[in-house]
Amino acid sequence: MSSSHTLLKYIRLVHLYLGVFIAPALLFFAFTGALQTFSLHETTRGSSYKPPAWAVTLGQIHKKQTTIVPVRKLPPPDKPSDKSPDHVDRLNDKTQQPSAPKPPDAPAPKPHNTLPLKIFFLLVAIGLFLSTLTGLYMSYKYVRNRLIITAILVAGVVVPIILGIL
Repeated sequence: MSSSHTLLKYIRLVHLYLGVFIAPALLFFAFTGALQTFSLHETTRGSSYKPPAWAVTLGQIHKKQTTIVPVRKLPPPDKPSDKSPDHVDRLNDKTQQPSAPKPPDAPAPKPHNTLPLKIFFLLVAIGLFLSTLTGLYMSYKYVRNRLIITAILVAGVVVPIILGIL
């Protein structure tokens, strides 16, 4: 066997083992990324949508590598609640200053339609998910020692879970 053939054989083996090891993470990120593309992991202002707890948790793991979801703070009130004399003096100073002429109201810019790009990224996530699944299928179909492949695949699931617990 030539040295280039031997090198190619080892490169294929490393590619196989690395691919099987990271496949669970790829599946996870493709799935949660698809959820996040359409904001299915969070509530938006003015919406009655309440995401399921599992989607919130998976989105938090995807973005922040933790299952702890921070509690959202209420927005600050519009009017200042500080009625100290010092605060009132500052307000009076601001009201007594001449105001600069305001520019005429410009028409609001047309909102950018993000749906086509979101659909594209959804297709990318689906493609990544299916490509990873077919890669796992091929790793079992075309390798002799399925026990090693299974052990590496299990390690690819268990190692991130253990690291997340630590």
